[in-house]
Amino acid sequence: MLGTEHSELGIGNVLALAPEQLLANLHAVQSRNAVPKSRALVEEGGPYEFPNFSVEMETGTGKTYVYLRTVFELNRLYGLRKFVVVVPSVAIREGVTTSIKLMRDHFRGLYDNAAFDSFVYNSKDLSRVRQFAVNNEIQIMVINIQAFAKDAEKAGNVIHQEQDRMSGRKPIDFVRATNPVVIIDEPQSVDTTPKSQRAIANLNPLFCLRYSATHVHPYNLIYQLDPIRAYDLKLVKQIEVVDASPTQDFNRTMVRLDWIGYPGRAKTPQAKVTIFEDTPNGPREKQVALKHGADLSHFTNRPDYDGYQVTNVSAEPGNEYVEFGNGQIVELSAETGGMADERMKNQIRQTVEEHFAKEKRFKERGIKVLSLFFLDQVASYRLYDDDGNRGNGKVADWFEEIYAEVSAKSIYRGVLPYSADQVHDGYFSADRKKGKVVGLLDTSGSTAKDDETYELIMKDKERLLDPEEPLRFIFSHSALKEGWDNPNVFQICTLREMGTENERRQTLGRGLRLPVNKDGDRIFDEQVNRLTVIANETFQDYAKGLQSDIEKAIDPDGNFRFGRVPKLAFTPLLNPEGTAQITQEQSEALWKHLISKGFIDKNGDFQEAFKPSAEGFSLDLPDEFAEAEFGKSVLSRLNRFVPRDFAKDARKREAVKYNKRVELNPEFQELWKRISLKTRYSVEFKTDELVTRAAAKVKEMPEIKAVRIETTKRAVELTESGVGGGRVTSNRMYVVENSLPLPDILAFLQRETELTRGTLVRILKDSGRLKDFGTNPQAFMTECAKHVNRALHELIVSGIKYEPIAGQAYEMRLFEESEIEEYLDRLYAVQESNGTLEDGTEVVRTPYDWIAYESDGERKVAERLDGDPRVKFFCKLPRGFKIPTPVGNYNPDWAIVLEDDGKLYLVRETKSTLDRDERRGSENRKVDCGKAHFRALGVDFKDATTIHEVLEPNSP
Repeated sequence: MLGTEHSELGIGNVLALAPEQLLANLHAVQSRNAVPKSRALVEEGGPYEFPNFSVEMETGTGKTYVYLRTVFELNRLYGLRKFVVVVPSVAIREGVTTSIKLMRDHFRGLYDNAAFDSFVYNSKDLSRVRQFAVNNEIQIMVINIQAFAKDAEKAGNVIHQEQDRMSGRKPIDFVRATNPVVIIDEPQSVDTTPKSQRAIANLNPLFCLRYSATHVHPYNLIYQLDPIRAYDLKLVKQIEVVDASPTQDFNRTMVRLDWIGYPGRAKTPQAKVTIFEDTPNGPREKQVALKHGADLSHFTNRPDYDGYQVTNVSAEPGNEYVEFGNGQIVELSAETGGMADERMKNQIRQTVEEHFAKEKRFKERGIKVLSLFFLDQVASYRLYDDDGNRGNGKVADWFEEIYAEVSAKSIYRGVLPYSADQVHDGYFSADRKKGKVVGLLDTSGSTAKDDETYELIMKDKERLLDPEEPLRFIFSHSALKEGWDNPNVFQICTLREMGTENERRQTLGRGLRLPVNKDGDRIFDEQVNRLTVIANETFQDYAKGLQSDIEKAIDPDGNFRFGRVPKLAFTPLLNPEGTAQITQEQSEALWKHLISKGFIDKNGDFQEAFKPSAEGFSLDLPDEFAEAEFGKSVLSRLNRFVPRDFAKDARKREAVKYNKRVELNPEFQELWKRISLKTRYSVEFKTDELVTRAAAKVKEMPEIKAVRIETTKRAVELTESGVGGGRVTSNRMYVVENSLPLPDILAFLQRETELTRGTLVRILKDSGRLKDFGTNPQAFMTECAKHVNRALHELIVSGIKYEPIAGQAYEMRLFEESEIEEYLDRLYAVQESNGTLEDGTEVVRTPYDWIAYESDGERKVAERLDGDPRVKFFCKLPRGFKIPTPVGNYNPDWAIVLEDDGKLYLVRETKSTLDRDERRGSENRKVDCGKAHFRALGVDFKDATTIHEVLEPNSP
C-alpha cells in the first residue's frame, strides 16, 4: 500500500490506497482529535489535486521537531523515503537546518541508526538533487519557495532549466519523479498566490503536510494545538506583563503627534496632536486638529504653549512630522516635552532588573537568560557617522547606564562578569554604499535586507545559548518574522507602539518556546518557564490587544471569538453512560439544543437567558442527555467559555422616547408652571473669613507627591473565555525628578479662583505649604485651587439668595431633548403610563415609557411612583433642567404631583443616605442651593432616601 518504487530518474514514494479508505482514515483521526470532519479528501475546485493535511501548532511548541519526527515515523511505518521541506524565508530555512543538525543523533537513537541525508537546495550544486532522487536512504531536501516559484514555462528558476550535467533533464524532473511527501512550513507565507500554488503542485507530491500556528486555509485539519490549549498544557512559557501607569508630568509642555493625513477631500495635509489643558478638575490631555498656521496657544489655557505655531506639516510617507515656529519638530507617533523618554528608561530598567533576578536564580542550573527589546526606531539605539563608524543612540546609552547601576547592587554583584558594552547588541538591516555602512533601516521584517539580518541571528543561535558568550540583550526594530525565536528569551521589552494586526502575538512568539540548559536539555519547571513582557501600555490594553490578535490569527474571517461556544465544545465529555467520549455529531446536537433554548445564538455567543446562578435554572437537556451528572458536566464545560465581561456585553439597549401627549395633562401643566421659572443668585462674604477658611483647607490638603511612574507585574490568564489578568506579583515605583523652572502660581490661581493676587498671597502664606510647590508645581497649584474654591463655595452657599428672573422659564421641549438609549438593566418599564382625572378623562401621567435610573434606590422609587394611585404625575426631570449654582449646574431628580388631602407639587432629590458626613461636599452644597432655589419659587423640595420620604411633604 505504501513504500517506494524505482523509475528511470530515481526511487520514489508510493501510495496505493483508495481515496475512499484514505478519507475514512482521515475522519477517524479527526474524531479522535476533536476537529471538524472534512467533507472531501481533495477540495473540489481547489488549487490541488492531491491530498493536503494541516496541523495547527501554537508558536513555540516544537513544530519543527514534530514534522521532522513525522518524517522518521512515515519511513518506519510505511517505508516512505523522499521528503521536501518548503519554507518561506532564509530565517526559517536556517532554523530547520540547525534543528536537523542538532537532533541528528537524537533521531538516530530513536530509530535504530536509520540512515538519512539532508541538504539545502542550492542552484549552484545540482548534484545533490540527483542524489536526492537516486539515493535509497531517507532524503530531506529543504528549499525556499522562491527557488522554484517562477512559472516553469518561463524557466525563471534554475530548477526549471534543462541541464547538460543532468543528461538534458530539468532538476525539477528528478524531484517530481520521487513523488515526495511535501512538508510546508508556515503555509500562510508559502502558497499564498496562484503562482506559488502551481509551484507546489509542480513538485508532484504524494501528499502535503502543512504546519503552522496561523493557517489561512487549513486543508483537512488533523490536529489542533491552539494558543489556549498550549498555554493550558504548559507547552509554552507562562506569560506575565509589567505595565507602567499612564502617568503624565503636567508640569511640562507636551506635544504628541498622533496622526497626519488628508481628511475628506482636503488637498493639504493636516495633523492631530495631543496637548495639555488645565480644567477645574485638574490638568488633562486634549487632542486637537491642526492646519498650517495653527497656533497651539489658541487651543489651551496654558501660557507655556505660546510660540507653538505650525509652520510645516509633512505627510511624505516615512517622513511625517509637524514643525513649529519655535523650532520644535515632532515626528509621527513621537512627542516632545512629554514623558516618553522617562517611560522608556523605566521599561529598560524593569527589563534589566528582571534579567538579573532570573540570571541569578538560573545560573546554578546552567540556564542562560536572554532579553529582547523592540525599538521605536533604529536611530534610538545605533548611529553611524559620515565615515561609517558606529555609535550609541540614546537607548544604548540608557541601557549601559542602567546596566552598570543594577549590576553594582549588592544582591547582583558577580552575577554577570561582563561590562555593559559586552552584553548588548542590535540586529538591523545595514544600508551600505560602496561597502561602507552609512545608516540603518527601520525594517518591517519583510524586506530583502532583512534576510541578511535574520540569517545572522539564526546562525548565531547556538552561540547565543552558550553561557560563556557575553551577549544577553538583543535590540531589534522589526517584530521579527516566523523562524526567529530563541528558547531562552525570558524578557521582551516593547519600546515601540504595537501597530499592525498580530504584532503583540508575533513579538510574544519570539519568547514562548520552553528554555534549555547549557547541555541542550529542555526545562519543564513551571517556576522557570515564565516570559515577562515589559509593555508600553496598560495591562488592560495589552490583554485586549493580545486577545484580538489571537482571534484574528485563529480565524482571519472573524468566525472565532473568545467566549464563543464551538459546535465541538462538548467532545471532551464522557457520554451519559460514562463509556466513551461523545461524538462530534452528539456535541453538535447539544449545541443546537442550546440555541433552541436561547442560551446561545447561531454563532455560539451567550445570550441573556443563560443565567446559571439564577434559582431554578436548567439546561433542560434532551432525554438522551438528561442524566444529572452529565448535565453538570455540560454546564461546567459551558462556564469555561463565558466571557469575563458577559454581564455587560450581553445587555441590550432600549430607546427612551418622549410621549408628547403628556403636555395635555393639566396636572403636568400646573406643575411645570410652578417649577420652570429661572432664577439668579447673589452672595456676600468677608475676605478675612475666606482667607482663614481657605488657608486651613490648603494646610490640611493631602501630601503633594513627586511625579512617579508606577509599574505592576501581573500574570496573564489565557482561557476559552478570553485573555485576562491573574495574580499581581510585584509593584514598583520610579520617581521622576522635576528640573523645570517654577510657573507663575499666582497667575494660575487667579485664573482658577477669580480672587485677587493679594488675597491669594495671604492664603498661601498662612497655609504654610509653599515648600511643597517645588515638588510637583502643577499638582500643588491644582490642589490649592481646588481647596480655595471649596472654601469659597462653602462661604457662598451659606449666604446664597435666589430670586426669579422675570419672563424667563425652562421650556417643555427639554423633555424631547432628553430622549436617550440606555441598557435594559438601567431602565424601569412603566406599567401604568396612563391615569384618569376626576372627570374621567384619561391622560398620560409620565413622559416616557421607560425611566432611566442610576441606583437601586432610584429604581424602587420609580416602581412605587408608578404603582401609587395617589400620584397623578411623575417624571425624572430632563438633563437640560439645570439650576445654576456656584459649584456647578444642578439637575434635581424627580418632579411629582400628589393628590393627598389636596394637590401637592413636589421636587425631590433621592440619595442613598441623609447623613451629610457620608456624602460628598459638592453633593451637599448643590442640594443646599436647590433648596434655596425652590424656596424662592415656593415649591416643596427636599432630599429623600425612601418612597415614604419622597411622598411626605416638608414640614411647614
